[in-house]
Amino acid sequence: MSRVVLVTGAASGIGAACCRRMAGPGTAILVHTRRNAEGAARVAEEVRAKGAEAEVMLGDIADAALPDALVARALERFGRLDALVFAAGFADRTPFRDAPDAVFAKSLDAVLWGFLRTARAALPHLEDGRIVAISSFVAHVFRTDVTLFPASAAAKAGMEALVRAVAMEAAAKGTTVNAVSPGYTRKDPGAHAALTPAQWEAVTAKIPLRRLGTPDDVAAMVNFLCSPEAGYVTGQVIHVNGGLI
Repeated sequence: MSRVVLVTGAASGIGAACCRRMAGPGTAILVHTRRNAEGAARVAEEVRAKGAEAEVMLGDIADAALPDALVARALERFGRLDALVFAAGFADRTPFRDAPDAVFAKSLDAVLWGFLRTARAALPHLEDGRIVAISSFVAHVFRTDVTLFPASAAAKAGMEALVRAVAMEAAAKGTTVNAVSPGYTRKDPGAHAALTPAQWEAVTAKIPLRRLGTPDDVAAMVNFLCSPEAGYVTGQVIHVNGGLI
């Protein structure tokens, strides 16, 4: 086994696309999802069809005990860990004035604390390894003609700051830590979307490349950041957003 990867939030969307991109002979992927067992099983089969090994594990990333359990499962099943792709999370567009503490706490628990705990669990086992966190344009784009996501923005911005801090410490072991910030990205068919079809159409007109991103657009960047060629890239937030500003 030449590479073992843990991907959180991997049953659909960007996480699933990362699994498919990174799969191949000599690779093993631990496919995590909160509760979409059917989707995770489908992704695992796609991974295996590309010659890789796969294992599925379910659990809420906001559960403080889960990150340690995920890393332990990867080590038990595959004997090592080389990369972490943290794609777990969700979008919440509740307006700030309408959002009680619980709304912000839910986003912070899943995104910021979820990443913190998973990176902390993984880092001791990574030598010349890779950590990539999936952030979002909502932490960067604040305009009157763009829907705002206050709770998600706060959680993702905190995660990006943590990426930079962890990168400084991980560098001593040759491990790189980066974030990828997607723009508006097409959802899987039938998946929950934070915007209506009319809103999706309207935002597409605001993107310089005049199209929505795809999960594979983002996965291509993640795959690069997890490759040997990206060994001198760390502490960065890289935008994959079609030019959205």
